[in-house]
Amino acid sequence: MIHVPTSPAVHPLFDLAAWACGAATGYALYRWRLRDAVQALAVRTGPGYFFSLAAGAVVGAWLAGSLNTLRDAAPTLSHSIAGAMAGAIVAVEIYKAARGIKGSTGGVFVGSLAVGIIVGRFGCLFSGLPDRTYGVPTNLPWAVDLGDEIGRHPVQMYESAAMAAFLAVYLVGLARRAPWAMRRGFYVAVAWYGVQRFLWEFLKPYPKLIGPFNVFQLISLGLVVYGCVWFIRDRARGADPQPRALSLPRPDHLPV
Repeated sequence: MIHVPTSPAVHPLFDLAAWACGAATGYALYRWRLRDAVQALAVRTGPGYFFSLAAGAVVGAWLAGSLNTLRDAAPTLSHSIAGAMAGAIVAVEIYKAARGIKGSTGGVFVGSLAVGIIVGRFGCLFSGLPDRTYGVPTNLPWAVDLGDEIGRHPVQMYESAAMAAFLAVYLVGLARRAPWAMRRGFYVAVAWYGVQRFLWEFLKPYPKLIGPFNVFQLISLGLVVYGCVWFIRDRARGADPQPRALSLPRPDHLPV
């Protein structure tokens, strides 16, 4: 069992580090591969896009987090990255539909999102039990003691490692200019986040909402569906039509 020093006071420090690392990653990817995507986003959207994104993220974060913790024995308000992601997606898709904007606009945020989660989950781990993101007890050799002398699944690190694995694959995709990374990376990131988050939730002592699933698993399933469906839609929309010969009135009546 691994003894982890904890203090709730460190969480804001890791939050700041997550924002800083995410911003740095976003800038680096902009300079490397995503300059055109950033410029296209600025042209296609407008200030309302970013207002919708921020407002949806805030509402979704506190709504989902509180829906979970208010059902505990000691009810309290809380927030969640899964809720923030879902809320931002809903708000942005409504905005895009109202403005007639087609296609993915989230690709420029993929690297920042992944790095933010990777770093931010360390803050959840070192915040200990008060953070309420701990795992269920286990006897595995990498179990962590967060101050109560009980070995628990380090679910925070599971999520951090899962997003680090995604980031590595995503960077390879960008390096190769693969269409899934350059054009539809956001949908892949959302679907992957939903899959891994859904699995880790089975290792948390959260109250169930519907059947064996807690609120975050239901949100995660929604994220998976969204990522997969929108990926397929965008791929179909972006498929290059096969070139065809044009028939022009020529003496020899041959297509050109």
